[in-house]
Amino acid sequence: MKEQKLSFLEDIDRSWTLFLDRDGIINRKIENGYVLNLQMFEFIEGALEALSILANIFNRIIVVTNQRGIGKGLMSVKDLENIHNYMLKKVVQARGRIDAIFYCPHDYEKEQCNCRKPKIGMALKAKEIFPEIDFRKTIVVGDSLSDMEFAIGIGGIGVYVGKDMTHNLNFLRFENLKEMAKFLSRED
Repeated sequence: MKEQKLSFLEDIDRSWTLFLDRDGIINRKIENGYVLNLQMFEFIEGALEALSILANIFNRIIVVTNQRGIGKGLMSVKDLENIHNYMLKKVVQARGRIDAIFYCPHDYEKEQCNCRKPKIGMALKAKEIFPEIDFRKTIVVGDSLSDMEFAIGIGGIGVYVGKDMTHNLNFLRFENLKEMAKFLSRED
């Protein structure tokens, strides 16, 4: 696996795009719940540093996040915008970059959509705005099976971040975003 990781690393240049899930990657995930407001939003240790490192590696960094709490009526779009504005401000202060954020507000139990991961609607929207995106040159970082299926759906490379993955799938794995960023930047 190490040789496979090294050859993968050599292919990445500034023409690549990074898609990031939000909850569990950038901020702490609330198990069996939702980050509903700014008071509940907490960066994962090392995430801001990771985004600073990744800004020097990737041409585009795009957050794609399912936000079912909106569809369930637990939070408003304004609540989500407040969270994202705060997140973007802190990322810029840490010398990082997020070029765009796409979210799916739908409650899949009530309505069908093409944007809830693992569906690829958010990636297609990103490509509309950034036509230079080549899905064959994308990395999708997430902490769930739906994130990895999203990666497969767009023809990108899935990278699982988290302490354990119960799904028997062959993806690159890192404990957290900072570990992945250091690996890609060839830092020890």
